[in-house]
Amino acid sequence: MSKAPGNHFAISQFRIVKAGFQNFVRNLTLAVAAIAVMVITLSIILFSAITNATFANTIQQITDKIDISVYLKDEVTAEKREDLVSQFKALENVKSVDFVSKDQALEGYKKSNQDKPDLLAAISQTDNPLPASLRIKPKNPNKIEEIRTFIESPNIKAMQSDATSYSGERKDAIDNITRATQFFRTAGLVGVVVFAMVSMLIIFNTIRMAIFNRRDELQIMRLLGASTWFIRGPFVVETVLYGVIASVISVALCHFLFVVSSSTLGASSFGLLDIEYASNYFRDQFWIILTAQMLVGILIGAASSIIATQRYLKFKTSK
Repeated sequence: MSKAPGNHFAISQFRIVKAGFQNFVRNLTLAVAAIAVMVITLSIILFSAITNATFANTIQQITDKIDISVYLKDEVTAEKREDLVSQFKALENVKSVDFVSKDQALEGYKKSNQDKPDLLAAISQTDNPLPASLRIKPKNPNKIEEIRTFIESPNIKAMQSDATSYSGERKDAIDNITRATQFFRTAGLVGVVVFAMVSMLIIFNTIRMAIFNRRDELQIMRLLGASTWFIRGPFVVETVLYGVIASVISVALCHFLFVVSSSTLGASSFGLLDIEYASNYFRDQFWIILTAQMLVGILIGAASSIIATQRYLKFKTSK
């Protein structure tokens, strides 16, 4: 009595997977080199992703603090002020407009200079000299020319008591981080492409040597009626193991670096890189990161193996 087709298929797949694990153990010395390069490739991908996410968060934090302060003369009436607010809100790049009264400005001044008694004593001896203002938040800090042009118009200029504040230092910080983000993104992409090609080449050569060493055995299997997948499958399984192991190592390495930087070195930032946020991001997205790393590792390994077996096994037909 013959076995059911489903059972035959399951047994066949089990044997392919088993043979793949056996090949992995048999070629362990060669596998180490392939896994090492894949670890570097996957680590570059992981570092680039975390760096981009961290820089994006830093830019967002600074952007939220950027504002344009328009200081108003005391004689500007509430009606004129409301009309001015409406005109600002009508501008395309304006996110919000907040009014800061003279009293609010004074309270803010006292709070920011509470450790400077001389300044507080000087301002307490006079009437409130601070002007009311409109605090404008732009949607895009890199495109404030429309807002600047409107503020510099004669009608608006006539209502101002002091020069407009554009938070220039914060904009410079955003420009620096944006340039750094672009640099790391480009460098990461180049590194990923280079090391991915190197790892695929090493895997390719590993499979080629395995096929050469087992050519007689593979030929006998083919003569006995083994299907193309039954012969090729173990090589694919073997290289998939490369990808899985390399992804686990790369994620473990990244975790180790965060532990060392945050606890042993006591660092919360490294230049423009906010290590604390990066560490929290890595922890919060751990399973997504690990899954993505495995998928990329498996893709690199499987693609290399399929290309190598197609070239060197030279099967003319598929069963």
